[in-house]
Amino acid sequence: MRFDMTSRVMIFGGRGYLGGQFHALYPDSVCPDVDIADRAAVATALDFGPDVVVNCAGKTGRPNVDWCETHRTATLRANVTGVLVLLEECLARGMYLVHLGSGCIYTGDNGGVGFREEDAPNFAGSFYSRTKAWSDEILHDFPVLNIRLRMPFDGTTSERSLITKLCRYTRVLTTPNSLTHLPDMMRVVSELINRRATGTYNVVNPGMMSPFDVMTRYKSIVDPNHAFEPLAENRLGEVTTAGRSNCLLNTDKLRLAGLRMPPVQEAIDTALHQLAAHKAAMTSRAV
Repeated sequence: MRFDMTSRVMIFGGRGYLGGQFHALYPDSVCPDVDIADRAAVATALDFGPDVVVNCAGKTGRPNVDWCETHRTATLRANVTGVLVLLEECLARGMYLVHLGSGCIYTGDNGGVGFREEDAPNFAGSFYSRTKAWSDEILHDFPVLNIRLRMPFDGTTSERSLITKLCRYTRVLTTPNSLTHLPDMMRVVSELINRRATGTYNVVNPGMMSPFDVMTRYKSIVDPNHAFEPLAENRLGEVTTAGRSNCLLNTDKLRLAGLRMPPVQEAIDTALHQLAAHKAAMTSRAV
């Protein structure tokens, strides 16, 4: 069964950075403001009778995942308990569940081929990553759509975009990573939802790019006066509390499904040119 415009969509976490992307895609969607770990509240919300349920709720921490180290109960409740509640309640009602997960459950590049959807998590360096790995492994056994993304970014000034986050740091990591350009992700996920696809998909732009490389392009395209220094992975502990996942995700499954995303370098440049245009527009208004 394919998605059609008469399908009713419900988005949990619809007021967040990712949830807002889905609400823009489905403007008639309902976005209940409930704790997804509260079974009674979730059940009441689902009485609306949605055909598609999208879970964008979760704890990533502010300003970063170090927050999760000191707020473990809240992190566990949002990233594991709440996911299980939604899973059970949607399965009981025969509702199609789409979960926004994370690829921050791996470390390394798996011999250069990247980690595939069926590979077991191998990174436990942060409490955040452990909670995402627990829910990811559970969802493998059920007919839901589990989307793994990494370091999401776009061409806006949102504080949740990777590019905006990196601009706040004076020392920037030099280790390459998989990244997700949100406009590309939304196009791909929209088609997966249209197909009522289930299973796990790595939704990242092909290739790898380090945060340092991103900022180098930022300086070239957006702000030539932006100052920053390289930070080697073995010095990361000097500026963070928890470890960080640095990994390459394999995108063969998406490609074989006929779904393609542009290379990560191209996607970064697209976003940066949008930011540059925004900056130029703001400057002209100020004048």
